Amino acid sequence: MEIRDIISGVAPLPAGAMDDIVSLVQPVAFAKGRLVFRANKLEQSVYFMAKGIARVYYFHGTTDVTLCFVTEGEALLSLTSYIQHQPGYENIELLESSMLFRLKTTDLHRLYAADIHIANWGRKLAEQELLKTEGRLISKQFKTASERYKELIQMRPDLLHRVQLGYIASYLGISQVTLSRIRADIR
Repeated sequence: MEIRDIISGVAPLPAGAMDDIVSLVQPVAFAKGRLVFRANKLEQSVYFMAKGIARVYYFHGTTDVTLCFVTEGEALLSLTSYIQHQPGYENIELLESSMLFRLKTTDLHRLYAADIHIANWGRKLAEQELLKTEGRLISKQFKTASERYKELIQMRPDLLHRVQLGYIASYLGISQVTLSRIRADIR
């Protein structure tokens, strides 16, 4: 995906504002397995996925818990670092060799102060990320594991071919054994 398409996917911008953001974006390529963000570290950039897939996770004791997956056209950011300027709790690992666009948070905040269109775009970006988080929370609170898996198949079928089952089980909040049982029941 191109950076202009990704930016427009968040919210439309006037041409000048779009040019201002694009001028500060740097394309970066990272190998599979790269930790783009590390827990307990203040993140200085926001990334946009052009090609590839990432897993957002945190540690609960000795177990890692997958929060979500980020694919083409989506943002990689630590909301804690982005909004509160504090170290985040999440790790973001690339599951494939990936092409991303990096935008330094300080540059983005400078643009927010200079251009109301970009400030509104940034608000939309944060709103979209918060709505995704809320959707995941509601799903885990009110749906069964089987319902969550069926929802994943319907909404994100590409993940089943790109992500190992252990990570999908972690994302669904179940064990791999339970996931295997659910998959067998659905077939």
